[in-house]
Amino acid sequence: MSIFISSETTLEVTILVLPESSMLVLASLIDPMRAANRLSKRQCFNWKLVTIDGLPVKCTCGLEITPDEKFSPTDRGNLFFIVSGFKQFEYITNEQIALVRRLASRFDAMGGVDTGAWILAKAGLLNGKSATTHWEDLEDFTSNFRRTNVQPDRFVIDKDVVTIGGASPTFDFMLHLIRSRLGYPLALEVASVFVYDETHFSTDAQPLVSLGLLNDFEPRVTKAIRIMESRLDEPISVTAIARKLSMSSRRLENLFRQHLQASPGSYYLNLRLQRARKYVTDTLLPMQEIAIRTGFNSLSAFSRSFKQSYHSTPSAYRQKNSQ
Repeated sequence: MSIFISSETTLEVTILVLPESSMLVLASLIDPMRAANRLSKRQCFNWKLVTIDGLPVKCTCGLEITPDEKFSPTDRGNLFFIVSGFKQFEYITNEQIALVRRLASRFDAMGGVDTGAWILAKAGLLNGKSATTHWEDLEDFTSNFRRTNVQPDRFVIDKDVVTIGGASPTFDFMLHLIRSRLGYPLALEVASVFVYDETHFSTDAQPLVSLGLLNDFEPRVTKAIRIMESRLDEPISVTAIARKLSMSSRRLENLFRQHLQASPGSYYLNLRLQRARKYVTDTLLPMQEIAIRTGFNSLSAFSRSFKQSYHSTPSAYRQKNSQ
């Protein structure tokens, strides 16, 4: 039975939390359920937290999460979520991933948040389905799981599988779930409790840069940044960006300096280097491949720009952050 139909029955939710997960992602899952229960004055949701070994796990912020119990392949319920972050495959074995696959027959729906989608995919639960993951990993996820239709959306629901791109999309998904099961008024009340008024559609694309209110104050700058984001591997000139926005290069320069205290060129370079740093620390890609993916025409040019920004060569930076 779909979990997204109107129902007064309690939704039983199990959340598997791996080490180095985001506390904000976890809170975005749990707190909307808590608020829905309080506002409706009934038990709309029951949830429990589990870890692989039943022991506390440390989030990226350093705080520990104490589980209710140990992960069990005999568990049952309505919705099983995997919350994971950095280095997810260091914290779950292939045998345990196989157990996750078996759990799919014991739950009405399976979900993965952030890199949790990688575990669902490795378990074979995303074969032939549409899915998403955090925007930083979309390219690599697509390369690794070619039987999955990867979307850049904030969250994707494909029948009995849910994948979500990060913390803010998780909150959007929970509001969608509450709205589907319990009605629009309660979803609005829950959003209001958290002063959350920027609800997005599931199909809204995940931005590389969260621009917030800048779009309201200067939409031309945000459009320029979105163009830059779409051309990290093949950078285009500031003149070409300005031409796409029907303005002069000088005008674009002035807008960037006024609102971001940076030139368009330096901002563009910083975007590419941020993506490069992600590849350096979170993948084993060769430096030459990283240079190509981030729009540098030579390894030496990439290394020089990287060192100027991060005061270290890419290789030394990777070694330092892998310790």
